[in-house]
Amino acid sequence: MPYVLPSDVNERHVAIDGAGTLGQRIATVYAAGGTDICIYDVSADQLEAARDYVERNLNHVQQTLGLQVPRSGKVSLTEQLREAVHGAWMVIEAVPESLELKQAVFAELDRLADSDAVLASNSSSFATSRLIDDVSHPERVLNTHYQQPPELNAVELMSCGKTDEGIIDALMTTLPRYGLTPFHVRRESDGFIFNRIWAAIKRECLMVVEEGVASPEDVDGMWTIFVKPGIAPFELMDRVGLDVVLAIEEHYAANRPGIPDGPRKLLREYVEHGRLGVKRGRGFYDHSA
Repeated sequence: MPYVLPSDVNERHVAIDGAGTLGQRIATVYAAGGTDICIYDVSADQLEAARDYVERNLNHVQQTLGLQVPRSGKVSLTEQLREAVHGAWMVIEAVPESLELKQAVFAELDRLADSDAVLASNSSSFATSRLIDDVSHPERVLNTHYQQPPELNAVELMSCGKTDEGIIDALMTTLPRYGLTPFHVRRESDGFIFNRIWAAIKRECLMVVEEGVASPEDVDGMWTIFVKPGIAPFELMDRVGLDVVLAIEEHYAANRPGIPDGPRKLLREYVEHGRLGVKRGRGFYDHSA
C-alpha cells in the first residue's frame, strides 16, 4: 500500500532537528500555517534564538504567504531528540552540512521517530541516498530542499531512491496549504533543480565580467530588465522559436568547446516534431489557444 498521511495529521506537530538559520525559517512557516512545532538543538542559546525568530516573524510570514488560519501553531523547544520527534508526523533535518553528521542523525531519527513519520532532509548538497546506510526504513526518507521562505517559498522534493511515491504525492498536496510551492525532482540530481540552473547563470555572469565583456553593474542591469516581466525560461524559448534557439546553441557549441550536447539533443527532438514554439502553436507548451 502506498503511503497516505496519518488520519490525525492535523493534531500532530512537525519536528525540526536543528535551530539554525533555515531551521528557524522552516519552523516559522509551519507555525504560521497553524501546525504546532517542536525544535530540537543541542544548544540552549540557539533554541531561544529560534523561539525569538519565530515569534518576531510569524505575522510577516503569514502575510507574505497569504496564510489565514484560526490559530498559529505552538512552539516548543527541547534539547532531547526523542522528545522532539515523539508524535511528529514529519521530522525535518536542518543540521550543518556534514555527511557523517547527517548519516548519524538519520540513523537516530529512524530509530526514534513514530513509524508513520516522514523523515526529510533540507540538505542542499547531499542527496538522501547518501544518508540512509544505517536507516532501516528508507521508504520514508526524502529530500525536502527549502529555499529561503517566506519570500523564496519553493521546496524541491527528491526521492532517496527508495522513497514511497505516496510520500511525495502527499507532500505535493500538503505543502501548498502552508503557502509553499513544491517541485518534484524526478531523478536524483546534485544541486536539485534551481541550484543547477543558478550555477550556470552565476558562472556565465562571472565569465562575462572576467573576459571584460561587461561590468557587474551592466550584468545586473540587464538581469533586472529581463526578470521584471516574469517570463520564464521555457516560455521565453517558445516565444523566440525553438529552431532559433537550437541554431544559437549550435553556434555556441562550435565556438566554445566542452558545451554538452544534451540541451541541443532535446531541442532537436522538438524541432524534428515541428514543435517550434508560439509560431507553430506548440513548443515546450501548447499555444494552440
